Amino acid sequence: MSIGRPGQSNRRIERRARRLGLWVAAERCILQRMDLFAEQREAALRRVQPLAVRMRPRTLEEFVGQEHFAGEGKLLRRLLEAERLTSAILYGPPGSGKTTLARLVAGYTKATFTMLHAAEAGVKDVRGVIEEARDRLITRGQRTVLFLDEIHRFNRAQQDVLLKDVEEGVLILIGATTENPFFTVNSPLISRSHIFEFHALTAEEIEELLRRAMADEERGLGSVRARYDDEALRFIAQQADGDARRALSALETAVLSQPPASGADSGASAGSDRIAGPHVTVEAAAESMQRKAVAYDTGDTHYDVASAFIKSMRGSDPDAALYWLARMLEGGEDPRFIARRIAICASEDIGNADPHAAMLAAAAVQITSTVGLPECEYVLAQAAVYLACSPKSNAVTTAITAARQDVREGETLPVPDHLRDASYRGAARLGRGTGYRYPHDDPSGHVVQDYLGVVKKYYNPTERGYERHLAEALRKLRTKRSSPPDVDQKS
Repeated sequence: MSIGRPGQSNRRIERRARRLGLWVAAERCILQRMDLFAEQREAALRRVQPLAVRMRPRTLEEFVGQEHFAGEGKLLRRLLEAERLTSAILYGPPGSGKTTLARLVAGYTKATFTMLHAAEAGVKDVRGVIEEARDRLITRGQRTVLFLDEIHRFNRAQQDVLLKDVEEGVLILIGATTENPFFTVNSPLISRSHIFEFHALTAEEIEELLRRAMADEERGLGSVRARYDDEALRFIAQQADGDARRALSALETAVLSQPPASGADSGASAGSDRIAGPHVTVEAAAESMQRKAVAYDTGDTHYDVASAFIKSMRGSDPDAALYWLARMLEGGEDPRFIARRIAICASEDIGNADPHAAMLAAAAVQITSTVGLPECEYVLAQAAVYLACSPKSNAVTTAITAARQDVREGETLPVPDHLRDASYRGAARLGRGTGYRYPHDDPSGHVVQDYLGVVKKYYNPTERGYERHLAEALRKLRTKRSSPPDVDQKS
């Protein structure tokens, strides 16, 4: 590149070159200072990062859990190794590794990683990311991974903004959610994405992460020289309920909230001035965990736990029913919702095998509405245990289901004339009620007459509980009904 114009003297050209050199040097100095400040800012941010953030795995080999899709030879690994990863929805409980895995995926695909939180971002932010991703792909050939945390917080219109660019491959979308994506994410986005369901980490997997954090001197707590009891780490792992973030936060609190121990206390040689790190005992771990936060929400978990509660009562397991009842109560469920589930179970799954179950369930609904928490938990527990221990019959449930199906799909049956309303003037002239026989006029309280116009048999009582008495009585009535009228009268 020429720095002078044709015809300029060598001296002028030299002066111009010196000025240009000064400008370049000054610019280089400014850039170096900017880099220095950037490093200082990053260092300051690293110093305040919690342990759970610092200990995030840097490679898939360090990633713990989710072996069913992230393990060697599994789907996600194969997609990454073949560089064929498309958009994905990561679905699972908190602290199971969704954000961590998204960052690892971006590293493996050598793509630019951009992160948005659906609770804070809007359509404008998403469009900005899309435009940058398109420019980056055109100018540098580099793809972009958009990690959209809590994607279920985006409404349908906001999610639709992503469709075109996800389909064209401009953007690799990785959405994370704690709620069932088939309820909260647009069907077109789901059809364009792999669904990876995360499981809560096991206590053994969390314990492995805790030990790794205690030993790591660069990112973990190894430099603190803390000691720990195996039982303490095991306690934290069990109480974390599969949430690695919660477990690591509790460990960090247990270590950093204690003063360092003296050399004598820590087993150092006599006369040593060396200060040992804190000692994490079970007591310290318990204090750091505080009260266990029950995983329960108004979405997927709400329906799953309610389903398990009803199925436990239906399956005659009072202990399981009590656990799921406690899970709902501890999770903040409305006790009136629980009472209604109990009332439904009393008729749907017990019915006439024990008619007292419906009465007890009705009492539970009434008392729950009147008394409320915390005392109504006793009547809810009483009713749940009674229903679980009661004999079971769904004969009434199947009977009304079959009858309604007939009404919906079959021929509409007319009301027989002798059963029609005869209370108004002129009914007799139309033949309404003519021939009706009043059962109480018969000494037996029963008369044989047609009540439907066709033969139907919806109710088939079981031989369980009180229903066996109904079954015997119904057999006798149906036998009389099928007998000729003269036989009925002689009997």
